[in-house]
Parts: sequence; structure tokens; C-alpha cells
Amino acid sequence: MEHAWSLGAPDTSIPEQLSDEELTELALAADPTAPLDANAVPWYSSMDSANLLPEWYMPRPIATHRGRGNRFVVFSVVTTLLVICAMGLCVTSGFLTLA
Repeated sequence: MEHAWSLGAPDTSIPEQLSDEELTELALAADPTAPLDANAVPWYSSMDSANLLPEWYMPRPIATHRGRGNRFVVFSVVTTLLVICAMGLCVTSGFLTLA
């Protein structure tokens, strides 16, 4: 099986579909200790070199500003649950019962 592989510009046309057996054969025949070519490019297109993983795999967390309304709702829910627990009651199943 002869294939000409290069790490240059990505080729968008796929001349043939490789079967799982062919891909397995290529993976097992590859030398894991072989040095990378100086002109090798990553297979994903990431413009940020500081990002080690592609964006589709693990996007960066983005902090968004929460308004006063969201903070009030969270504070109210937490306070209500703490008061219910302090009174010796339980709401684990969704119904208010004695603990």
C-alpha cells in the first residue's frame, strides 16, 4: 500500500476513502519517535498559539457580567434553603418534610 503523505497545506479533495483496517495499519506502522517536520502545521486551524486544544474540543471559559436580578434570585434561593435546613426541615425530594 503506497500513499504519499505530506504535512503541507491541507488537501480538501479526498481521492479515496480509507477503511478502518488501512487506518489501523498506517497508525501501527508509524514511528512515534520520529521528529516532526519543520514545516508541519496543526490539522486544526487555530490562530492562537497559546491555546493547546482546538476550540471545538474545549472552548475557553468566558465570564459574562450578571445583572443585579440574577444575583438577587441566587441569593434568595440559597438563603431560603439555609433557613429551611436551619429549621430542621428537608426539601431533598422537592416536598417540605421534617428531617
